[in-house]
Amino acid sequence: MERRNMLKLLAVAGVGVSGVARAAAMAQDRSAGSGSGPKPIVLYCDLAVDPEREEEMLNAFRTRFKPAAESFRGRGYIDVKMLRLRAIIQGRPAPAPGINYRFQLTYESEAQRQVWIKSDIHQEVWPLIEDTVLNKDYLVLLTDSV
Repeated sequence: MERRNMLKLLAVAGVGVSGVARAAAMAQDRSAGSGSGPKPIVLYCDLAVDPEREEEMLNAFRTRFKPAAESFRGRGYIDVKMLRLRAIIQGRPAPAPGINYRFQLTYESEAQRQVWIKSDIHQEVWPLIEDTVLNKDYLVLLTDSV
């Protein structure tokens, strides 16, 4: 889709000016290929959340963690998701026993993510999630978008 048409579509959909600019920049990055500028990082944590504390974790994620993370919009934050494992469709090895959630955090750069994790608000809200996990030695993967 050409940029002008995308901007018109986003304007009609009610996306604000800053949202339109960000969407246009992201579309331009995608269309420019792999040689265009820095790419975001994505962090994954595979978590074995205590089944008896799942609702507590989800409530903490939705009402405390995610809004706190979103407050870093404009300072590198792109997205955060909590994903519940539904099924293993193909491949091995399977996730470690008990893994039932994957946490996913996307930032413009690792340096900006480091600012977030060292912030007072992160120090306050991450334990609300981590305290519901059965094994604190969970897998953490840091990936680069390519």
